[in-house]
Amino acid sequence: MRKVIIDTDTGSDDAVAVIMCLRDPTVEVLALTTVSGNVPMEQATLNCLMSVELAGLAVPPPVYKGADRPLVRQPVHARNVHGNDGMSDCGLIHPTLRAVEGVHAADAIIGLVEKHPGEIELAVIGPATNVALAMMKAPETMKKLKCIWTMGTCGFGRGNTTPVSEFNVFADAEAYRVMMDFGVHVYVGGYDLCTSEAAWFDADTERLLASGSAAARYAVECNEALAKFCLAIGGERRIDLPDTVSLSPMLWPDVVLAASECVSHVCTAEPATYGQVIFYDGGTLAAMGPGFDFAPYGKKQPNCTVIHRIDTALYKKRLEALLVRQHG
Repeated sequence: MRKVIIDTDTGSDDAVAVIMCLRDPTVEVLALTTVSGNVPMEQATLNCLMSVELAGLAVPPPVYKGADRPLVRQPVHARNVHGNDGMSDCGLIHPTLRAVEGVHAADAIIGLVEKHPGEIELAVIGPATNVALAMMKAPETMKKLKCIWTMGTCGFGRGNTTPVSEFNVFADAEAYRVMMDFGVHVYVGGYDLCTSEAAWFDADTERLLASGSAAARYAVECNEALAKFCLAIGGERRIDLPDTVSLSPMLWPDVVLAASECVSHVCTAEPATYGQVIFYDGGTLAAMGPGFDFAPYGKKQPNCTVIHRIDTALYKKRLEALLVRQHG
């Protein structure tokens, strides 16, 4: 069975992705690691533990606490989107599970990669701080990752935090650059992949609530703040779930309808472009001609696969099936 580690800043959309991955029978989640992002790391840990509990596994995987701040910049959070607790402030977070004490998330990742060389797929659905720390501390071990899956970047669209930056990258662009430049292939689900038909609308949430599943109810209720945020900024009540959308190709490769092999560049220098990730898919650029060779791209081999279209109906059908299925 495929082996996965989930690194998360557990806000409400992360919570749904955690349950989705834990319940999918095609992967084994060896551990979850938490990081500062949507909410501070300690709150992200509580939210992660609660989501693991709701997944209902007989033997839940361990949860490790990680970085409580970015590599360089000051911490930023998204409480205006997800609520103060990251889960819509409706009293959902009361885990009985506890995080592992005395082992940092970066060290947990390193240890598991060393134990399972060439097998670990790392699912990064928050800022990449823990991943960058592991890569800087034990580069030879981290080269043994099988691959990385990430919800991050704008893809080929616009940002959700600045016009050119998506939140997970903006929260720690230096760490994201370490991860993207490291040399392990990265599968990217950008923000452009995650909105529109991929969102939950009223018909979706009503069906989930009617299912009688505790996990489905939790998935809907924890995203109430996000639904209100989407209504306020877009005039439409919906729940965008970037993390579940971006990880769906990891679980179900047949949902992918279009993807491009790309070379990436993460911008960290200028405030106006901080967190922008530029993707070059090898096409001829008019100003450069067919011999295009310009830093930072040059003639580098692609370091990532950018997924830019999925079968949203199939993805939503499978996600719903996992949420409503009774576990335990």
